[in-house]
Amino acid sequence: MPEPSDALLAVRAAEGDEGAFEVLVRRHSAQLLRLATRLLGSRTDAEDAVQDAFVSAWRRIPEFRGDAAFATWMYRIVTNRCLNLLRARRPTQDLGSVPEPSAPEHASSPVRAAESTAAVEALMRAMDGLTPEQRACWVLRELHALPYEEIAAVVGISHQAVRGRVFRARRYLTEAMGAWR
Repeated sequence: MPEPSDALLAVRAAEGDEGAFEVLVRRHSAQLLRLATRLLGSRTDAEDAVQDAFVSAWRRIPEFRGDAAFATWMYRIVTNRCLNLLRARRPTQDLGSVPEPSAPEHASSPVRAAESTAAVEALMRAMDGLTPEQRACWVLRELHALPYEEIAAVVGISHQAVRGRVFRARRYLTEAMGAWR
């Protein structure tokens, strides 16, 4: 038997079915956590933001009209929560608190691991130079591969504004990461 669609689960959740909402949470929490971690640079802050977003979604699920996919709706809630946190936190956090991705042991040498760590740190520093809005658009486009139209729906701006923010973010990051080419 095929799994129920997000749309059907959202309708059931809006009718008070907690089990349906739990399925939606399990289905989407990993990708939303990756998004929040990339936007905030902190796994702890990201976990809090995603949890708050799901609490907000549960309260607001009767308002979900299905105009966009449930995933897009959740991307928007999480992105807005993260943007609010980023705006409130200016100056940015210390890079020492950012978790570093681990390379597979068989594919890395100590030299390669050091280079990779330095490149990630340089990218995180460079991303700190982006505005929260540019960062959100760039992460959604480059790391989550969302189309411009969906990013516009998530962030709540026009398609052209998304293109402009992604372009400026790419230009800034290319310049900031010039030594790593």
